[in-house]
Amino acid sequence: MSAIDSAALDTLFRQARTANGFTPQPVPDELLRQVYELAALGPTSMNTQPARYVFVRTPEGKARLKDCLSPGNVDKTMTAPVTAIVATDTQFFEHMPQVWHGEGAREMFAGNPALAQATALRNGTLGGAYLIIAARALGLDCGPMSGFDIEKVNAAFFPDSRFKANFLVNLGHGDDSKLFARNPRLPFDQACELL
Repeated sequence: MSAIDSAALDTLFRQARTANGFTPQPVPDELLRQVYELAALGPTSMNTQPARYVFVRTPEGKARLKDCLSPGNVDKTMTAPVTAIVATDTQFFEHMPQVWHGEGAREMFAGNPALAQATALRNGTLGGAYLIIAARALGLDCGPMSGFDIEKVNAAFFPDSRFKANFLVNLGHGDDSKLFARNPRLPFDQACELL
């Protein structure tokens, strides 16, 4: 595997920012499909793939989502062309025979609820991170957030469902006039340890 070039690193990390506002430019459904197909290639433990995505893009869907948002997230979410609800499939193991090469994986998770729950949350969160990287790689700006009422989102979008909301990501073409200054990052020596 070779390193990607500096321009790609700028797109994915160095110049990428959390979008706090969006232009009216639409996001085609085909682009959302491409984002998913790229994100789905990211590794998860035992290829569990528990992340599920609801791309909220219609006025009706946005109206359902609006009542779930913290006040500070309403305007930017209502103007974003798409808001992805990154959710976790709590019964992801039902798909293990389809996605894992070995026998017994479904039964292993089904018989150990604590393992299944931890695996779902950890790898579902990874899936959401891959979604952000994939969206950036395909030219979209992202505004991930956790400022919402998770129970309201679950009730509005996943009633009586095995899916549970994790976090939200606004997607579209960012309005640079609404960006905040980049906050500092912890230096390597503060955040990392070499053993």
